[in-house]
Amino acid sequence: MKVNLQERLDLYNKKHILVIGDVMLDKYIWGSVDRISPEAPVPVVHVEKTNHHPGGAANVARNIHGLGGRVTLIGLVGEDDSGELLQSILAKDEGIAFNLLTEDARQTTVKTRIIAQGQHVARLDRETNSIPHDSTLHSLKNVISESLHDVDGVILQDYDKGVLTSKLIPWIMEQSKSRSIPVYVDPKKNHFSLFSGARLFKPNLSEFLSRSVNDQDFISAGISFRSSNDFDILMVTQGEEGMSLFLDNDHVQIPTKARAVHDVSGAGDTVIATFSLNDICGADPMESARLSNLAAGRVCEEVGVVPITIESLTDILNHHHD
Repeated sequence: MKVNLQERLDLYNKKHILVIGDVMLDKYIWGSVDRISPEAPVPVVHVEKTNHHPGGAANVARNIHGLGGRVTLIGLVGEDDSGELLQSILAKDEGIAFNLLTEDARQTTVKTRIIAQGQHVARLDRETNSIPHDSTLHSLKNVISESLHDVDGVILQDYDKGVLTSKLIPWIMEQSKSRSIPVYVDPKKNHFSLFSGARLFKPNLSEFLSRSVNDQDFISAGISFRSSNDFDILMVTQGEEGMSLFLDNDHVQIPTKARAVHDVSGAGDTVIATFSLNDICGADPMESARLSNLAAGRVCEEVGVVPITIESLTDILNHHHD
């Protein structure tokens, strides 16, 4: 696949994507293990450093910015130290505009990963997935309405933490449709039918199988599922098996292109960010899918959630072209 990334970068720079969804704070505790605890059969991790990064929908925004696109992020955090830290980290990155509303009864979602010798030892999740108050929903609609006046596409990033609700999703879909703005969806298992009319619908394999027709084979189920939900494109990500793309009545299997897999965390964020940005720039769906597959393979080579950049995408494109 030959892509002139310098020409594409010029297009990326002119596009603006609105990301709406569940934001979170990714916390990493890095250390080493050289013994097992005498208290229980668990490793003792000697902590060497701790750092924090924007995660969830915020990581999607980081991927878009890494490729040179303009991005605005809208989400919800708690009135707590983690929410303040997440906003302070985002504020240091001038390339990401954001509006994170706060709710006093909500905990900011924090995923803590403990990593030793480059391997995940454990993950600790602190989260609230309750539905926002009506007043918060009203405020979300207001900030989304203001942002829709100046965007080329919308990404809905659902981690089932309470932001994308059965009340908000249809409203966003209708507002986007009325402005002819394409919507790209990374769903969880709930609310599949509410995203009808999306430009791209991107579940992973387990999410797709939980909602598809049980008595059909995978390809037939994908074709009928795309058609019945009026999605332009259905993409089912399948981990080490790559991804399946459904267009009209066609199915294409795209194998993974990772050179070495160290960590799959955040790969789905990279896929939807890369696909949507290229699609908005006028690339055909197959090219957008292949580029997003390459980008996901590249970030899997790193330990931790690492966004794609134009430099790292160039690296893996050159590798496979050579």
